[in-house]
Amino acid sequence: MKLPRFYASWPSLVYTIVLRPFRPLFRNPHLATLSGNFWRREIDEARFPTREVIYETEPGTRVLVHENRPEGEAKGEVFLHHGLEGSSRSGYMVSLARSLCEAGYAAHRVNMRGCGGTEHLTDTLYHSGLTQDLRKIVHLRREQGASSLFLAGFSLGGNVSLKLAGELGETPLLEGVMAISTPLDLHACVRRLGARENWIYEQRFVRSLRARYFRRHQAHPNRFPLDGLHRTKTVFDFDDRFTAKAFGFGDAPNYYRTQSSLQYLSKIRAQTLLVQAIDDPLIPFEIYRHPAIDENPALTLAAIPHGGHLGFIARDRPRFWLDGFLIDWLESRRNNRPFGFVLADG
Repeated sequence: MKLPRFYASWPSLVYTIVLRPFRPLFRNPHLATLSGNFWRREIDEARFPTREVIYETEPGTRVLVHENRPEGEAKGEVFLHHGLEGSSRSGYMVSLARSLCEAGYAAHRVNMRGCGGTEHLTDTLYHSGLTQDLRKIVHLRREQGASSLFLAGFSLGGNVSLKLAGELGETPLLEGVMAISTPLDLHACVRRLGARENWIYEQRFVRSLRARYFRRHQAHPNRFPLDGLHRTKTVFDFDDRFTAKAFGFGDAPNYYRTQSSLQYLSKIRAQTLLVQAIDDPLIPFEIYRHPAIDENPALTLAAIPHGGHLGFIARDRPRFWLDGFLIDWLESRRNNRPFGFVLADG
């Protein structure tokens, strides 16, 4: 299937409206990716102060969530989940949290276990399909009376969010899910990460993963043996030697096969928006040609020609185009109106 220049997948589309045309600041996917990572973003703490909330998600494991709330009653609650070796302070998490609060939504920036300086809260690692922490947090908020609950997952966090939505199936817990720059097929994306042009990204991830694991070894040497840590040069090596064994997956291929969200797409029933740049250097767009994306009416794909990985920095203001696009989708869900779109990046 050859995609047109601008593409929205929605089988029940009745009409199309133009929303927030995206004109990228950078058409080079690497510049787009790097600018998205390093562009400074902050929350107006005077208007939306950050509250630290710790949730016990299972015995011996606690997770830190940074919560920001709007002035007045929230329209809904959005749980943000970061990418590999990110945290609640990652730029994309911060700017979306601010935009959500300005639009009247509460934002919960969830740290994966051990991330964001929280290694003292758990004695385990995290992995790309670990859904129980996010599931527990969302359930607890529902028990506390919160309604209109949404997920917003970025990169690896998108894989977790989609997998959780698939696991929930018909369970009416979530109002909707947003997944951005998501590695639906973990093995395919790890292979792409290993390409020569992506060396700088992979080495950054590997250094961070090795350092995290070494700190775990220092705290629990018997539970986390070094086992050739210094020889670990790729993300595949790390997952094969450490992640897969720590969680009982055996080896990296089986870990990727069982934890990829691709196999859960057909089971998702909550309305879900997939935002993916066609030029993402870390994710082969071919994985978005999976039949479930066309066949499942709950899924909407926004395939953006340019944007890199978690980039989407606009040539014009507001710079963080993605945030406004996600807010538009949330408003369409809240007001029960169709969400069709044509994207212009001229």
